Amino acid sequence: MIRCLVVDDEPLALDILVDYIAKVPGLKLIKATTSAFEALALAQEEEIDLIFLDVQMPELTGIQFLNIIKGKCKVILTTAYSQYALDGYELDIADYLLKPIAFDRFYKAVLKVQQQQSLLAPVAAVPEKQSNGVPDFIFVKTEHRIQKIYINEILYIEGLKDYISIFTASERIITLQYMKKMEEVLPCAVFARVHKSYIVAIDKIESIERGRIQIGDKIIPIGDTYREAFFNKIQDRNI
Repeated sequence: MIRCLVVDDEPLALDILVDYIAKVPGLKLIKATTSAFEALALAQEEEIDLIFLDVQMPELTGIQFLNIIKGKCKVILTTAYSQYALDGYELDIADYLLKPIAFDRFYKAVLKVQQQQSLLAPVAAVPEKQSNGVPDFIFVKTEHRIQKIYINEILYIEGLKDYISIFTASERIITLQYMKKMEEVLPCAVFARVHKSYIVAIDKIESIERGRIQIGDKIIPIGDTYREAFFNKIQDRNI
């Protein structure tokens, strides 16, 4: 079920989207509001999967709204002005609907989000664990199958927007997933986030030099945001 929020300062436009949402299975309307500030509070406090967001609003523009929530949930922009499309896509929106919005175009945009949701199936750590409490393996959904990956075989993980690549000594597995989700699933005692685009297996690190990590032939940068936490994590292993 996709939990939806609708925000538009025009009541008629709001009513149309509420009616469309009611017609589509798998969508659940959490709130429809003409207040951008109320919507912003809900987006930050509630579990919202998808926002239908107007661009031109008096309190807060849709682009300003996007900059504040920064990818917290999927967003479909709704506006009468096509010139905002580029700004929206640069902020990684799911789709862009021009008013007046036809139901078939609305449905197409929703299908796109539903397909992304199904591909972004949770990466599940299997309940069976080693004696130290670390899971033996995880499952990830690839293009054609759900693949089992042993935790101790992972060298590092590289992210690019919604996609991540999981590297082992023998293969690269690509899955439509978020780095944040992988970071939550992988055991923190074994893995470290070292950059917005990299998670590394601590025991696979061969050397650290000048803010860079070497694992096999791969050189991985250490981002400023993650530097202190990373070095604190490996401090106990230093001699």
